[in-house]
Amino acid sequence: MSGPLDGVRVLDLSTVLMGPYCTQILAEYGADVVKIEPPGGDGTRHIGPMRSAGMGAIFLHANRGKRSVVLDLKQPRARAALLRLAARADVMVYNQRPQAMDRLGLGYDAVRAASPAIIYAGLFGFGRGGPYARRPAYDDLIQGAVGVPALFQRAGNAEPRYVPITLCDRTVALSAVGAILAALYHRQRSGEGQAIDVPMFETMAGLVMGDHLGGRSFVPPLGATGYARLLAHARRPYQTADGYLCALIYSDKQWQSFCGLIGCPELFTRDERLRDLGTRSRHIDELYGWVADTMHTRTSGAWMELLEQADIPCMPMHTPESLLEDPHLRAIGFFGEIEHPSEGRIVSMAIPSRWSATTPDAPRPAPRLGEHTLAVLAEAGISPESGPGAGTGQP
Repeated sequence: MSGPLDGVRVLDLSTVLMGPYCTQILAEYGADVVKIEPPGGDGTRHIGPMRSAGMGAIFLHANRGKRSVVLDLKQPRARAALLRLAARADVMVYNQRPQAMDRLGLGYDAVRAASPAIIYAGLFGFGRGGPYARRPAYDDLIQGAVGVPALFQRAGNAEPRYVPITLCDRTVALSAVGAILAALYHRQRSGEGQAIDVPMFETMAGLVMGDHLGGRSFVPPLGATGYARLLAHARRPYQTADGYLCALIYSDKQWQSFCGLIGCPELFTRDERLRDLGTRSRHIDELYGWVADTMHTRTSGAWMELLEQADIPCMPMHTPESLLEDPHLRAIGFFGEIEHPSEGRIVSMAIPSRWSATTPDAPRPAPRLGEHTLAVLAEAGISPESGPGAGTGQP
């Protein structure tokens, strides 16, 4: 593979989604990512649908570009083999709790002894030192802990609910990618490796409260928490005469244009609620409700044409099925079919970034369990028959 991280070696000890999504991105950027799996494999291998056992859909999309090595890290010789691999690696990523890594004999001090310059990145639930530090963490739990379901309820939904995507896992993974790249840059200048903790709870608390700290940003407080526009009950896709449409009327010019579109250009100057951004923010739920009532009068297609002509931002409200047919994504080839060595034809998604000088190759398909065990051990000078990792690999 090529790309901006060509030559960077990553040991991926993570499972499920948060860590694997982080290392997937590193692999897409050209890093050689070696996924260390237990004999039963990463749990997401077994989440269907799937054609072959151990090759579930989520696994295929979160582990492309990687090589798979099976090591039972509870066995001393497997641990020794891993430390040999770490000596050749630039980055190690794990998402177990740090206490679990210490119990395996793979805490930072042990790994640093084998590879002093390594970037040792932990993605786990809660930062060290607090009362939650030893708690397990999953996406749903962290969404609840940082107030996401409560915000849905505060915005007028009957019951709190989780966002139906793995919001925390993927957001924290992206944050970890940035932290790892920053640490690699620091090492390039200084030669110094380091341990990095990227906790889910703190990362997501900062994301949520960046929007919603509100009046509590000040001492003493100038008001309550919450960003009124995001919490407006009417902030939702607008129902049209034949479906739904997403539109955002935000600036003075856009509100003035919208008033003209509905045949009431004088409203922009006559309605005090539209005077300026600050005034609109105080009345945003009323204004969004008014727009919602107006949207019922035309079809989605008619509104799209009018709003685009007026330069008012709008988009269709896709379903996962219709997103596959989106004309923009089709034009840039975002969804494509590839041939997987064991799964046949599968749908793959393009790397979304574009590079003028270090364009990454298309990533290799997600690996079969243990597919690269013998090759990776051999690269580190380990013989499965007689070396430190003997009996730990699965071809």
